[in-house]
Amino acid sequence: MNVPYAYLGLELVSTGVLVIDQSLAVQYANPAAENLLALSFKNAQGQALARLLPGASGLLRLIEQVSLSHAGVNENELVIELAINTPLHLGCVVTPLDTGGVVVELRPLDSQLKIAREEKILEHQKLNRELIRNLAHEIKNPLGGIRGAAQLLEHELNESGRGELTEYTQVIKDEARRLTALMDRLLTPHRVPEMAMLNIHEVLERVRALLLAEFPRGILVKRDYDISLPEMVGDQERLIQAALNVARNAAQAMQGQGEITLSTRVARQVTLAKQRYRHAILVSITDNGPGVPPQLHDQIFYPLVSGRDGGTGLGLSLAQDFINQHHGIIEFTSAPGETRFDILLPVREAATTKVAK
Repeated sequence: MNVPYAYLGLELVSTGVLVIDQSLAVQYANPAAENLLALSFKNAQGQALARLLPGASGLLRLIEQVSLSHAGVNENELVIELAINTPLHLGCVVTPLDTGGVVVELRPLDSQLKIAREEKILEHQKLNRELIRNLAHEIKNPLGGIRGAAQLLEHELNESGRGELTEYTQVIKDEARRLTALMDRLLTPHRVPEMAMLNIHEVLERVRALLLAEFPRGILVKRDYDISLPEMVGDQERLIQAALNVARNAAQAMQGQGEITLSTRVARQVTLAKQRYRHAILVSITDNGPGVPPQLHDQIFYPLVSGRDGGTGLGLSLAQDFINQHHGIIEFTSAPGETRFDILLPVREAATTKVAK
């Protein structure tokens, strides 16, 4: 849809802007407002605001107040309930227009807090991973000695006719081998990501195929794709591994019995790691399992933290690593019956142009 010339300057504004006419219908919504309110300007134009946002009664009262008084209003604690039952806490400025309508500017109150929280989490994860790697180095070195000593002991037992005791040395060797493999995973060198143009749906289709092969019975994998999404620049193998780790974790939490939904959407005017992007791709992986235990909510991405018996606690930590390498973020919400991991990946136009050449 063509944007009216008078509103072109609002297209790149980071705060959400709505233009509402005298009949309380939407005449314009900039990309930031589309993203914030989960609506499309194409579908919203000419529609009554009350119909589009039934949970915005407070905003409607402000607009009516400004229309009657012809004086602007600044509200710092406005709450809007979206159709998906998600409350938005906003700062709002409503300004009257000579035409009788109003301009509404919406600012998420928690945006700065969210940015600060993301930075704190990333810094904490970086320090935590460095600590784990240093610890893994210290653990791996004596493991070689333990395995070697067990092999020598096994040989001596066989030579002395006490071969029945070698089952114990075998346990030592097997466990040392398992721990060595775990340490190798923690110490895997960070190769430079191999960036190239890719389609996120090809990534998810590969994840779906691998998931169905691993859990052929009992796991239903649904797709809800926005096929209009643009291509992006990324390391396909790492994105496959990141999404697979999340989906596999969900399947294991449901003990191989349940439903997983892979969905994609476009996000507009998003800020990731202090950088503003015009577009980003939102990948959601949702399951109907028991949910993440509340005591693990703040630690779920930490290495070696797992809510499952026998889990290594590396899958989600590695997934976060790989998403961070793409300048994206991964977050989750969880309750019994629905857990959703959201992966937000920026569409980097400059990088795209460079790779395309």
